[in-house]
Amino acid sequence: MNRIGRVESASVVPPYGDNLRDFGPPLRERPIVRIHLLGAMRATTYLGDDILPPGTRARAILGYLCLAAGEHVSRARLAGLLWDRVPDAAARTNLRQALHELTSAFAKFANELIVSGRDIVRLNVDACWVDALAVLALDPSTLGAPHGDLKALCRGELLEGLDATSASFDRWLLGERTRVAERLQLLLERELEQAGTKGSESRGLKRALADTRDRVQALRQIAQGREARRKALAGQLPFQMEPSHQSERAPSGDTGPDDDSAIPAITQRHLVGAAPGPSRDRLRVGVLPFLAHGSDREENLAFSLSQEIAAALARFRWFDVIAPISLRPMPSAHLLDEHQLRHAGLNYAVDGTISGSGKYLQISVRLMDLAEYARPVWNESFVLARGELHRLNELVTTRIVAQIDPVILFIEGQPRRRDRYGATGLLLLSIPLIFSMERKKYEEAGRLISRALELEPDNSMIAAWSAHWHCFYVGQGWAEDIKRTYAITEEHALRAIRLDPDNAEALGIYAHICSMVNKDFDSAIHYFDRSLRLNPSLAFSWAFSAMTYCYIGEPEAALERLERYRELAPSAPYFSFFENFFAIAYTFMGDYERAVLVGRRVVKANPSFVAAYKPLIASLGHLGRCDEARPYLDKLLLLEPGFTVEHFGEVYPFKKANDRKQYMRGLRLAGVPER
Repeated sequence: MNRIGRVESASVVPPYGDNLRDFGPPLRERPIVRIHLLGAMRATTYLGDDILPPGTRARAILGYLCLAAGEHVSRARLAGLLWDRVPDAAARTNLRQALHELTSAFAKFANELIVSGRDIVRLNVDACWVDALAVLALDPSTLGAPHGDLKALCRGELLEGLDATSASFDRWLLGERTRVAERLQLLLERELEQAGTKGSESRGLKRALADTRDRVQALRQIAQGREARRKALAGQLPFQMEPSHQSERAPSGDTGPDDDSAIPAITQRHLVGAAPGPSRDRLRVGVLPFLAHGSDREENLAFSLSQEIAAALARFRWFDVIAPISLRPMPSAHLLDEHQLRHAGLNYAVDGTISGSGKYLQISVRLMDLAEYARPVWNESFVLARGELHRLNELVTTRIVAQIDPVILFIEGQPRRRDRYGATGLLLLSIPLIFSMERKKYEEAGRLISRALELEPDNSMIAAWSAHWHCFYVGQGWAEDIKRTYAITEEHALRAIRLDPDNAEALGIYAHICSMVNKDFDSAIHYFDRSLRLNPSLAFSWAFSAMTYCYIGEPEAALERLERYRELAPSAPYFSFFENFFAIAYTFMGDYERAVLVGRRVVKANPSFVAAYKPLIASLGHLGRCDEARPYLDKLLLLEPGFTVEHFGEVYPFKKANDRKQYMRGLRLAGVPER
């Protein structure tokens, strides 16, 4: 198995501890699968293998079957729930594909876990442990579960990340979230009675209970809002659309069941309804319903693909995403109506087409910048064999969103792009300055990030990039107090993931800090894997995770991850920065010729980047080309006057002594001062 597969197959570290194994009545003496529906969805075998399917709808099916608690579920019910806006025949076809993805993920356990007939599907819950079922099985009047486990279960929303799968699914999900949250509230109230009113356990239970009560209240308000909208749409009540930006506790609601044109339920944090709010600092990216030139089946596929792209884009934290079901069709099938797009408050729009040709489909996608007029700023085409449709997310969706994100960041990072900047806008302005690695520009980036933190001290993304900035400030040799700067680095990185535990980019930055600063490689690999589970399109984490694999002495695995980075972001605007990671991997591998070839390009494109000179100089030393290394060494010593072989060996995060010895030997051979 190649190393990229580790993201899908690595074992999951349970955040709640092993005591949850006995939380509630055991469904089986030793369940073969543990399924977590509260918080980030997870499914692992008793051996620790990850068997969670990658697709949104396959996960939604798994969640629904879990909460059905072993009851038979009709295929018609599942198809109608998840594909409520497509013809029945197409919905059934889509259901078969999603069930195939689910059983493929279960692999050798599929026959034991899934019972499937012509008209029904059932999950064998006797072979599973499911956290939500464990909660629902508890009787508040006879509660005896450990306090810590009960509090841990209150930290995550039921089926996080599956909002906006469909309007019908969202309605069902709201009911299930309310049911589970109300049960947790009862359990916590009972536990608090037993714990008394004093002590740390009591304080922790009170905090958990307050949060759960807030959650229950928010869910009830959403349900009431939906009912009000349903009546309004039926002409019973006057109705005014609420602003698009709701609080995290009360996300935007659902429409009535009979109105296809109204805004549906979209409750994911950054996937919002289409109505513009009165005041916005965040960017809004709309995904239009894709068009198809061909059969009804291709039309259904086109719409489903546009929904998947919207859900995948919502995993990024830079912008809010408007789903295709929130955007009314344009008057013409071929022309964008700019007035309608701007009325929805969009800054960018993604549209696309699908056309069939024999055994293949061609998928064309473009990104439109709507700042002054609708102008394309990126486009890409994909050819997919019809027999590979079950791999649509892997081969198409992931690549599309991976390429859209850096394009938007690059455009928004240009000076004088906007008349005014909020906190996120200031952060976006700082990123090109960071990647320049020029001290004056880099320090200006630090000032922009500081201003952004003053505006939004609880913004996870800003805290994460503040950590990134401090880490590389040390790496460039500019920090006067390295110990203090590293302390600030870790403080901001930890704050970022506490503010938003599902922020994939913040997790990736923290993982790199674990590796580079703390030399804690096991933690780094854990957090990189979590980052890439949350957002497999995040090229940033693929690239930085490659560095950890270099540090632990696995450069072949590092190169596989770097190839994945290059595949996801072939035209990334800061490729010259990340290309240095290839030079480092080649140096660790002992392929010094290729390290030199890449290293020369990197220092030419980014001459102020201190870290780029070190693999180049070491590789030239191993090749015996000291004269060629001399000008690069002179430049490095100008940028980092105190650089020595001994200091490098002490601070660089090598896991293996032999790697340290070999790297240092190359530096010596090139003429780097010993101490």
